[in-house]
Amino acid sequence: MQAKHADRLRLILGRLNASTSAADMNLPGLYLHQLTGDRKETWSVRVSGNWRVTFRFNGVLAEVVDYDDYH
Repeated sequence: MQAKHADRLRLILGRLNASTSAADMNLPGLYLHQLTGDRKETWSVRVSGNWRVTFRFNGVLAEVVDYDDYH
């Protein structure tokens, strides 16, 4: 993890922990969007630049949470 992303990641992961659907992550500045192709069940929010937190929901629980630069 990049130290400069710590505060933003704390905010994103805290919100994700409280969320019951991807729509709950649709906050200003997070740029929530659903991925396409073989990752069509995965959602993404922006951390900084190309860095994203990606996740899927299984019912009301977020799973397969990742922090990466997939661009």
